[in-house]
Amino acid sequence: MLPTIWIAKIPGRDSSRSIAILHIKTRLGRSSKRVGAAGKVEVRRLGGAYPWVYGEGVVDFLGDRQTISGVLSFGSRHVSHESPQKAQQEDQPVRWEDAWIETKCSAEELEAAGIRPGTRMVVGKHRKAPFRLGDFIASYTLDNKASIAILLALAEQLQNPAVDIFLVASSKEEVGAVGAMYFSQHQVLDALIALEICPLSAEYPIADGEAPVLLAQDGYGLYDDGLTQQLQQAAQQANVPVQIATISGFGSDGSIAMKNGHVPKAACLSFPTQNTHGFEIAHLGAIAHCVTILKAFCESIE
Repeated sequence: MLPTIWIAKIPGRDSSRSIAILHIKTRLGRSSKRVGAAGKVEVRRLGGAYPWVYGEGVVDFLGDRQTISGVLSFGSRHVSHESPQKAQQEDQPVRWEDAWIETKCSAEELEAAGIRPGTRMVVGKHRKAPFRLGDFIASYTLDNKASIAILLALAEQLQNPAVDIFLVASSKEEVGAVGAMYFSQHQVLDALIALEICPLSAEYPIADGEAPVLLAQDGYGLYDDGLTQQLQQAAQQANVPVQIATISGFGSDGSIAMKNGHVPKAACLSFPTQNTHGFEIAHLGAIAHCVTILKAFCESIE
């Protein structure tokens, strides 16, 4: 099955050159491992989320024929050292191997819904609604939501860009940037700009707030200095603040595509985010400023 990719092309003044601005539209969630008795389903990790990030609560299995909801469960709290859950309370974090999903469906009902090994599990739909905190927005999968909003806003505002611009929403970034790799392999590009979240942590000199972040390096390698400087200049021309940072434990569609030789140049524009891969929080100004920077860049490429 081919990766799911949404593409919008905005013709430029010079159609012999093209740049893609790309982000993922979905997060894979977890993957079912074993459908057991009494409606219990075991799951395993895909990407970087941990069970304690989601907490006990409703999750959805995206079955082949039906979506089935269940409760991510860690076991009872009122136990002694005779129960394995006691160690999770005192000594060790909860792992996916220690958790399970209670669906209260029979094995026959789960099979009829198409719940099987490999079925995707995601946070319950009703838990994903964005929540506003003053000038900040918070939500599960905020990186997907905010970046899609950036692409849509850019598509509305961008007129007569210097070169052809591809606005791309891809899939399966957490397991090797599959969508981005497929697109960049089949579309000749002069450069690729990844839209991402930027993790806020004491180990990184990144300020929370309305200033987006340009990454100079991540866990997959260096970004292109020239392209990054062009984006920085576009921010300065638009009078928008921007930060420069290097981070680890992270990769984007841009760094992965460039490392694998699919594009000659890549950059990463991101917005500072708390609780990455959890209930994420980002400043609305930083999200809006990403649109401004990209618009200025696309209209002024030399």
